Amino acid sequence: MDKQVLFDSFKINHTVMKNRVSVAPMTRISATKDGFITERMIDYYHSFAKGGFGLIITEGTYIDDKHSQTYQYQPGIIYDNQAQEWKKVVDAVHSEGGKIFMQLQHSGPLSQGNRFTKDTIAPSSAQPKGEQLRFYFGEGAYKLPREITRNEMKQVKNSFIESAKRAESVGFDGVELHGANGYLLDAFLTEYTNNRTDEYGGNTENRVRFLVEVAKEVSQAVSPDFTVGMRISQSKVNDYTYTWSGKEEDAKIIFNALGKSGLHYIHITEFKAWQSAFNDDEQVPLVSLAKRYSQLPIIANGQLEKPERAIEILNSEIADLVALGKGALADHDWIKKVQNDKPLSEFDAEIVLNPVATIKNFELNNL
Repeated sequence: MDKQVLFDSFKINHTVMKNRVSVAPMTRISATKDGFITERMIDYYHSFAKGGFGLIITEGTYIDDKHSQTYQYQPGIIYDNQAQEWKKVVDAVHSEGGKIFMQLQHSGPLSQGNRFTKDTIAPSSAQPKGEQLRFYFGEGAYKLPREITRNEMKQVKNSFIESAKRAESVGFDGVELHGANGYLLDAFLTEYTNNRTDEYGGNTENRVRFLVEVAKEVSQAVSPDFTVGMRISQSKVNDYTYTWSGKEEDAKIIFNALGKSGLHYIHITEFKAWQSAFNDDEQVPLVSLAKRYSQLPIIANGQLEKPERAIEILNSEIADLVALGKGALADHDWIKKVQNDKPLSEFDAEIVLNPVATIKNFELNNL
């Protein structure tokens, strides 16, 4: 097994990563109640950089004091003093030669812990499937969202823009717009959560329109050196098996539009990144379709913690980087272990199921 592809440097826009392995964005709920980062968070992100990861993508960070917050104890970047505290994380990562992108998130219909408001907004007033996530302090059904107004859509775009500018101002290397997993941008893309009859609803071209507008306006608002990407998925945190009904034709429309939006990369998250995108016999993974139709660098996420899986998907040239979630949590020094042929740790589900223990492995094994 030739491991070298994992350790080759790679450039997205003007951001040069020292290797092709990144830490995936993972909800952690370890900020303060009012959305400020903590020393625990600084240690957490620093530990991945110290362990050798070339790129770290932060947990989803809320972007306004209205409807964007998703979970209790989620960090925000809506005030300048919040941004200044994030600079401590940026400096810690940069001190180890790592790069760091902030993931910007608007919860849309799936908010279950917003300190600013009790109601939720979505493309349409459609009841979300499933129940809130208990391990993030949720309980029972999601609230029925109201339909977002056109004026609120403008405000949301502006919030993404201003948050991206704040992230750039404190030294982040880029931002990732959260367009996946059932949150607001993905809710526009999803047929059953978008019943609009205007130019943002109906066919796939219309449903991707808001994502394209956000991507374009954010990209134009930041400096040319600052990297802007978007995370895309089919599945949601409350509907794990959802796939696009138009299959490859939908993928062609979506990724072609995003590829022309000003984005510098697309981050695809699937249950298993190498498997067929639509549960059919075609055996074409979504990362392959994203690469084919967007012509952008692609980050692949989905059970790639085994080195041979990561190597295979990089060597196939359908993805340019891999993002690890469980593998990174199990081994904050995954890079160094693989480089030195050391055995990898088994993932402990308690890290996810018990939010208090989210960084248990780091605290016990790396301090």
